[in-house]
Amino acid sequence: MKSKRLALRTASFLAAAALTAALPLSLPENKYASVTMTAYADESLGDLYYTVYEDHVEITGSNYQAASIEIPSTIGGLPVTVIGDYAFNGSGISSVTIPDSVKYIGSYAFAMCENLKSVTIPDSVEHIDVQAFAMCSSLSEVNFPSHKIEMSSKVFDSTPWLTAQRRKDPYVVVNGTLIDAYDVKGDAVIPSDIKEIAAGAFEWNENITSVVLPSNITKVNDSTFFNCSNLKSVDMKYVTEIDGMAFGGCEKLSELKLSGKMVRIDFFAFSDITSRASITVYGSKAEWDKVDKPDEDEFLNNASYTFDESFVYPQDEVLGDVNKDGEFNTADLVMLSKWIVRNPEAEIKDWKAGDFNKDEVLDVYDLVLMRKALISK
Repeated sequence: MKSKRLALRTASFLAAAALTAALPLSLPENKYASVTMTAYADESLGDLYYTVYEDHVEITGSNYQAASIEIPSTIGGLPVTVIGDYAFNGSGISSVTIPDSVKYIGSYAFAMCENLKSVTIPDSVEHIDVQAFAMCSSLSEVNFPSHKIEMSSKVFDSTPWLTAQRRKDPYVVVNGTLIDAYDVKGDAVIPSDIKEIAAGAFEWNENITSVVLPSNITKVNDSTFFNCSNLKSVDMKYVTEIDGMAFGGCEKLSELKLSGKMVRIDFFAFSDITSRASITVYGSKAEWDKVDKPDEDEFLNNASYTFDESFVYPQDEVLGDVNKDGEFNTADLVMLSKWIVRNPEAEIKDWKAGDFNKDEVLDVYDLVLMRKALISK
């Protein structure tokens, strides 16, 4: 039985490796990995295989012939919090129940499950890793929780679900996160209601020529624009961090607008680019020199620079500052109290600053949290 399971997992690994042939070499660190923890046992339960750690259980595999899988929320009194890399890769499952205890779904965990038709991501999930559901050729329904989930590159690539979403809108957005923009064309202006761009969202898009990022996007994640071969211009004057391979292989990139508040540029952010760029930094040269960036980056070193210190950045939002006077105090509490009872004198100038529970609704619950925040100051 063990040898058969090993053979099946080896075959799945090789198949998944073929999927990665076109992916960048730089991948985000898996913060849910259990590499530093002691594994106490490798066990099986029905059609599932799992590994027990001191404080959680990781699902590592299954009977590849099983048609339906229900993952328990606990095993041996420990919570099941991880579905490991390749756990169900290439299996014959047509349905799976993921419990509301799982926090992490690993790379290729369900990739190439050709019979899988639908999946519900429970509220507990925080991260779905690289190509977790890629090439599930029958997957047409995906149900998400109402909160943001961190997603790595190409999570739902080559699935009917993603194809259907692209037909509706080339910007495929889930809970404010842009997870796919492969069909976006020409000069792309990212809508301001998008709060984050997932890793690899534009990856291999050969049809975009320029992109403008809104002020609320402050980080460009791993491989976001990897191999966008016709991308020439990027305006990201509000971005403060650029991750690995973010613009790798963008061989025509020749115009950049960067923030004077930039903090970090990864060593491989602009790898494999031979074009010479004009870079405008909206800040001083002294600020640019302080940026944590690679000293040997050929693209950055060969660029010509303009430093524009006249640009005024929007005032940072102060939580609770609903009257927009630059500080959070009792005046804001009084203002919100009046606004809730519909006092005509009340004028909320920044309702998002008063949304303490982040449900995008301003109500009495926020008032209670605001009062507690003031007391604790």
